[in-house]
Order: sequence, then C-alpha cells, then structure tokens
Amino acid sequence: MPKVAGVRVIVASTLWTTVLACGGNEGGPRRFLSIGTGGTGGVYYPLGGALASRLSIADSSRQYTAEVTGGSVENVNRIAAGQIDLGFVLSVTAFEAFNGGADFGIPQSHLRVVAPLYANLTHVLVSAGSQVRSVADLAGRRVSVGSAGSGTEQVSRQTLEVYGLSYDDIDPRYLSFTESSAALRDGAIDAAIFSVGIPAAAVLEVTTTAAVRLLPIGGEAMDELRRRYPYYSAGEIPADAYPGMSGSVPTAAMMNWIVATEDLEDEVVVALLNILGPDRVSLEQVHEMARQIDLARLSDAPIPLHPATEAYLRRSQ
Repeated sequence: MPKVAGVRVIVASTLWTTVLACGGNEGGPRRFLSIGTGGTGGVYYPLGGALASRLSIADSSRQYTAEVTGGSVENVNRIAAGQIDLGFVLSVTAFEAFNGGADFGIPQSHLRVVAPLYANLTHVLVSAGSQVRSVADLAGRRVSVGSAGSGTEQVSRQTLEVYGLSYDDIDPRYLSFTESSAALRDGAIDAAIFSVGIPAAAVLEVTTTAAVRLLPIGGEAMDELRRRYPYYSAGEIPADAYPGMSGSVPTAAMMNWIVATEDLEDEVVVALLNILGPDRVSLEQVHEMARQIDLARLSDAPIPLHPATEAYLRRSQ
C-alpha cells in the first residue's frame, strides 16, 4: 500500500454552515455533511441516499445528504476543495488521485479510504444487430465513454487501451448512464460503456426496451488489463442479470470505495462502519447492493485507510 509522503494537507471536512436543527443533539446545533455519489441512473446515488438516511438517524449531531455528481473524479476534486465530506469512488480514481495521475496532476496525499462498497462490472453494450463482436471492433464508432469526471470514463480509456484503441480511434460521447441508455436505444450511438454494480437501473432500462447485447472482456485483454492496472480483477455478468441475455458474460471487475480526507471526524467514520458492518441489515432493507458490502475488503484498499478505519479494523480482527 502506498505510504503518505510530504506535508500533511489540512482540508476542511465541510463548508456547510452549522445550523440549528430540531431533534439534533438534544436541540443543539446540528452540522450538515454531504456524500458525493453519481448520476441517478447508476447505483451510487440510490445507495448514497439510503446511507445518508441511516447515518442521519444514527448520528444525532449531524444531518447527512446525498448529492448527485458526475462520479468518482468529481467526487475526489470536490472533497479536496472542501465542498463535500465523503465520496463514492472506483479503485482507479482513488489510486490515480492519491498518486497524482493524469486526471489530477498533484497527488491528493490527504485522501483516505473510509469503507468498502461493492464491485463494479464493466458493461460494454451494443445493439443486437451490430457487426461489432469485440471491443477492438469499436474503431470508428460512436461510443459513450461515460460522463466527464466519472470513474466510468477512466475505465473506458483503460479498456479501449488494452484493445489497441484510444479516443482518437473512436467518436467519444461523454454521456451519463441515463443518457447512454436512451442514446443506445434510439440508435444515436453505436456502443455504451458502463462501469457499475449489477443490476444497474440504466442497463435494465435499455435491455428491457431495446434489443442489445453485451461484449465480453476476457482472455489476453483481461490479462493485460490486470498487468497494467492491478486494481482490476476478472468478473462475470450473470446470465440472469438483465433481460435477453443468452448466457453469462466475462468482464472486468473493480471495487468501489467511500473516501474522505484524513481529517474527517472519527465519530463519522465509526458511525459509517457500524452501518456497513454490524448494522448492515437495516441498509439492505433500503438497497439490495448493500448485501455485497464486506468490511474484510479493507485489506485490499488501493490507498491508505483513514486512521479511524484502521483502528476499527484492528478491533474487529
């Protein structure tokens, strides 16, 4: 795991104004904290909303809200700017941000993993009648690569790369999940790439309303993806995940994480981990993706853990 280098960066955990809120902290001041999620067509936003609701009940001194955002990269940038307190991100985003990758430039050395979420699976969708049989066949095609500032867009670049393609070889469209689904259904694009947990609302929508199919990612391409970017693993989209599938589809998988700065209050971290661990049943009743959360995944975090997360993990072992 990467070590923290350089001067400790102090970032305010929130820019929200402290206000008086009824029922909070015995009638005293209640602070507002925000969670950066993603677009409404993916899993981040509904899961974030459920988590914010449970946190607001568990933590009487704070009120939590889930914000619609462009996704992983935007979430990290807004955390760094002190505009949000916690953010949902893919492993690639956390790793690149911490190490000063192309989307960030300056290493975000204050960034920490607070908790694990679930694994994303890469969905590459084309119309059922398309001549495209492999990601390599997307050359010259109109391809939605995800919203600008999203983890999906990072995944799209890396997926194309191992098939010998770049954005110069395709006609890239920077669409949200919902926009991608509608554009593929209407024939406005030739393919759409989604990095998302299953089942994803936007993928369900297009597989229900249009004749589409999923392209596989496996074999040498999968081996090369893992060689270049060790935060990927081999995954599979099950045959019963979406309507119209004739069988399971091999693809690339990548973990999602909740991140924050190292200065996020320990009480917030502990409240969050309690909900995702011993109290997870209450979250599962709100969103099914919570069933895939396993705190043991913390040992595979792509960047250092928040100090309170480290302490929590030691106590649980």
